[in-house]
Amino acid sequence: MPWLAALRHTGRAGLRLERALSDPVRAVRGGLAVALVVFPVLAIGGPRPATSAAMGAFIAGVATFQRSFRPRPSLALAAGLGLGVSTFFGYLAVSVPGLFPVLLAVWAFAAGLAWSLGPTAGVVATNTLTVMLVVVQLPVSVATAVAHALLCALGGGVQALVITLWPVKNWGAQRDALADAYASLADYARRLRYDPHAAIDPDPLMTARHAAALTPWQQRRRPPELRGLRGLAERIRPTLAAIADPRLGAAAEGPERDRARELLSGAAQLLDVLARAIRTGEPPSYPGSATAALAAPARPVLGGPALRAARRLTTLLDRAFGTLDQNTESTLETPIAGSGGALVRPGLARMVPVAVRTARHQLRAGSPVLRHALRLSGVVTTAYVLARLTGLHHSYWAAMTAAMVIRPDFGQTYSRGVARVVGTLVGVLLATGVVELLHPGDWAACALAVLCITGAYLTLRTGYALMTTCVSAYVVFLLGMEPGAPLETARERILMTLLGGAVALLGYALFPTWETARLPERTAEWIAALGRYAATVLAGYGDPAGRDPQAVRGALLDSREARAAFLLARERAAAEPVRHGAHSPQLSRGQLGRAREALGFLSRAGLLLEAHLPTRQADPVPGAAEFGDLVAQATAAAGAAVLTGTASDFGPLRAAQRAWEDELDQLPGQLEVVRAGSRLLVQALEELARAINPSVAGGVGLPVEQAHADRGGQVEAGDQRTHRDRQ
Repeated sequence: MPWLAALRHTGRAGLRLERALSDPVRAVRGGLAVALVVFPVLAIGGPRPATSAAMGAFIAGVATFQRSFRPRPSLALAAGLGLGVSTFFGYLAVSVPGLFPVLLAVWAFAAGLAWSLGPTAGVVATNTLTVMLVVVQLPVSVATAVAHALLCALGGGVQALVITLWPVKNWGAQRDALADAYASLADYARRLRYDPHAAIDPDPLMTARHAAALTPWQQRRRPPELRGLRGLAERIRPTLAAIADPRLGAAAEGPERDRARELLSGAAQLLDVLARAIRTGEPPSYPGSATAALAAPARPVLGGPALRAARRLTTLLDRAFGTLDQNTESTLETPIAGSGGALVRPGLARMVPVAVRTARHQLRAGSPVLRHALRLSGVVTTAYVLARLTGLHHSYWAAMTAAMVIRPDFGQTYSRGVARVVGTLVGVLLATGVVELLHPGDWAACALAVLCITGAYLTLRTGYALMTTCVSAYVVFLLGMEPGAPLETARERILMTLLGGAVALLGYALFPTWETARLPERTAEWIAALGRYAATVLAGYGDPAGRDPQAVRGALLDSREARAAFLLARERAAAEPVRHGAHSPQLSRGQLGRAREALGFLSRAGLLLEAHLPTRQADPVPGAAEFGDLVAQATAAAGAAVLTGTASDFGPLRAAQRAWEDELDQLPGQLEVVRAGSRLLVQALEELARAINPSVAGGVGLPVEQAHADRGGQVEAGDQRTHRDRQ
């Protein structure tokens, strides 16, 4: 997209307001915690200590609103400690000529590296940088620097204490994440009734997994009904697909398909009940219609793999109800053993070495996090030096604005830049007007600041421009307790905001991180990850007794992470002012879209094979592990071909699959699942070749839907063989 169009798009995104507010109770709780800090400190120490305490309490409160499944008190404490440390070192450096810009550059670099730990850590680290810029402007001696640093930390401690004493929706984030996973399964079951090839979005399941990772403190306090439900959801997911698939499950037409639709409808109703019960904490109850739909008929309609999947589905649902409500009497079949093992998230103390190792890993050429850290350090330091050259008293607003604007990607940086400038202009002008007209005293100014803080907490989800308006007004009221000319101060802050925003936007343009250039790499990683997942599943058929469930699970998680990275890169690249193909000429937007659909088909093929993994007592399938190795090698080669711009050839893999299928025909036993699954894998890879290789014969420019139709004749014989096996 051209630069003008990209700037127009990001500018509109930055100024867009959503009809959503943060939890009002939590917003009031955060504002109350700030008031409990600022008013006593104001009464005891005066305006300057009150400013430090208020800054610490405000930023610690912001940390608790970030998307994180850690305990909220620990987030507030971590933010408070970080603010105290940054403020103390800032006070020490500002008294030595020329040392503060050096500290600023180093601290900004470290804050940029903190993004390797996730957005929450990155935002909190950046906020410690902005608070240091504001608080060190208050003239104090080194002897009192420790006191101001402790006041910043005190703000975080009070926030943590208020959260502990006034809990709001304890375990609400974890409940919502798990409920969303079950709701997505219910939606998936309904869509499978009409589209047996429907794909499921794994994002809710990924979020539920992140929510299930607990600190030792959380493990001791987790509600018992939340134990084990996520693992059951992961096992229900492939079972639903196995019932609906016409090749590995129920027949495409006839009584089997009618019975499959009935099962999927009943499962969807039960999954909805589970989602609602998890979200509200109320006991679940079996819907009568769902129980009747899942009850086994007198004469079995399904047979073979479809019947096994149906039985597994009913036992999994029964297990989920029994886990959620121990008093609920089972009405389906005997439950099966659930998966154990808790996901452990390290506490704050143990997180320090983990953070250091993670950040150190980013100190390598080509790391986008390292590039962001260098860009943040350079932009903030440049804005600070340029602002100091103007001789204005409030020159620190330039560096503060630059730190708040710059983000790891183009879209967020430019949208936040526009929102920051507009929000600061409105907030400074409104707050300065109030100060000029009403001339509030220190206590009234603190009250207005607390009110603005509560408004900022409340509008965190509404839009960055509105939230910035509240934050700018809060800073004006807080610093307005110091003597000065309000109108002149407002003029300086507006000028410095424009300067800092301009430096940030120009800095990103000169030293960018284009996701467009990373799309081939993300595509190659997803292809290879799906190949490893399919190979791991096939290895389970080759050696059922030695099958490692954790290996299958790990390969599945790797493929999900690769998919999420691909989709995020594609979304960010769509907003970049880079001609698509300038950095990756081997992949066009159309090819990427078709590749995504083909990879979704490949993922579904692996999912169906996973759904029918044999028990440890089953006989090994000869050649399964060897064919899995060939799939892994072929997908790794296809990923490398994407990076080099060469064509992918899956002809040898197709020949190997046909030879292996001929060998399986000579063996006794029901091997239709393995035969049909291997065909689906090869067909998915051939569609991938048509998507990313324009020169592939018969596949030039074909969308995946047309490719599905074209391959119908190719697999007709195989489908007939599968039908004979079912009979």
